[in-house]
Amino acid sequence: MAETFDVVIIGSGPAGYVGAIRAAQLGLKTALIEKDKRLGGTCLHRGCIPTKSLLWTAELFHHIKEAADFGIDVAAPVANWANAQKHKAKVVTRGANGIDMLMKKNKVSVIKGHGRIAGKGKVEVTAEDGSKQTLDTKNILIATGSVPKSLPNVAVDHKRVLNSDSILEIDRIPKSIIVIGAGAVGCEFASVFNHLGSKVAIVEYMPNLLPIEDIDASKELEKHFKRRKIDFHTGAKVEKVENTADGVKLTMSVGSETRSIEAEIVLSAVGRSPVTEDIGLQHTSIQAERGFIKTDSMMRTSEPNVYAVGDIVPTPMLAHVASAEAVLAVEHIAGKNPQPINYDLTPSATYCYPEVASVGLTEKKARERGYDVKTGIFPFSAITKAAISNEASGLIKVVSDKKYDEVLGVHLVGPHATELLAEACVALRLEITTEELAHTMHAHPTLSEIMKEGAEAALGHPIHI
Repeated sequence: MAETFDVVIIGSGPAGYVGAIRAAQLGLKTALIEKDKRLGGTCLHRGCIPTKSLLWTAELFHHIKEAADFGIDVAAPVANWANAQKHKAKVVTRGANGIDMLMKKNKVSVIKGHGRIAGKGKVEVTAEDGSKQTLDTKNILIATGSVPKSLPNVAVDHKRVLNSDSILEIDRIPKSIIVIGAGAVGCEFASVFNHLGSKVAIVEYMPNLLPIEDIDASKELEKHFKRRKIDFHTGAKVEKVENTADGVKLTMSVGSETRSIEAEIVLSAVGRSPVTEDIGLQHTSIQAERGFIKTDSMMRTSEPNVYAVGDIVPTPMLAHVASAEAVLAVEHIAGKNPQPINYDLTPSATYCYPEVASVGLTEKKARERGYDVKTGIFPFSAITKAAISNEASGLIKVVSDKKYDEVLGVHLVGPHATELLAEACVALRLEITTEELAHTMHAHPTLSEIMKEGAEAALGHPIHI
């Protein structure tokens, strides 16, 4: 008799492979299907990890150029892009090897090929050579992820007009680049190439950079991008992109004005589309809307015993969200009683320079929900540890409720903001009050002191300003 799995997972990104590990830990017989050569999905191979590797290279280059300020005399540094790419590849390979090891450790059956739902309790896998096999399973977890999308009037040719996949493989540092989209991906690549000497321009349809962030955080980032001579056009609609003799020309409309800018290459960073085609949904009751699959609070779809997680569901397209959803789904499959995810507590992290990070509600959203809001803003310029590394720029904004003093949101722009955010995540999870945060003793000198000072500012009595 053919073996029957408790759960078959389609896709091995941060949703799929994490879900597989947790399922195996819970005693579920688990299979993981992946059509790419290596496990890890977009996050490891074409997203989070390689991007952050290049960001680290660019930031280190920036700091080395300032070495004389710290009493270290070095020859003028030169960015070696080929070696940066080698380091990136080494980090990615190490991550993929680690996932392989975890699959073996947890006795997860890894099956290479394109997985499709073939009927109730059946998943068909087509291998690279065209051969097929059908897996029997009690439950199916769809974790097929997403791909970069582009504007209908901007053709991505991966030569002069690139997306977030192909920009990672570019063989040179461009002299100039136009970035379409000022979300996390766009701002991160703008930072990479700005640090490495490229002339950078950003074109964003919304009124601000990082439009999902609190307005004060967005404006703070804009201020620092201007200092770094990163040009940006907000409230701009891209009309067309055309080739020139030396590169590309982008034409946009900003209000009633038409503007044109030129560069060597264009990066299209306008979001991602869910991968829900050709995965066998026609054999289920699932109806995708704009490509997304609706689920309940336990990640169940409309088809019994079929779950969906990660970028294919209409929740924040973030690796850590995908992982949390996968754990929730398999714990439900295993008969546990997991808590639904509170998406208000989703951390947001953008690794541009300076970094931007947040958790909880923006001031605007808090007011829209009817809270009587109080806020506190405190600058990194008053944090001595930040001055030591010449990074005394940025701020914290604490959003809290006047009635009960509960902290509703924390927003950071500045050095190591993405790491400092962890304290805020725990604080909001525990429904901490502003007063409790202000009374929490923080070591001195540390960057984390800004968390205490932000809370003090919200209470109306900051110490160091």
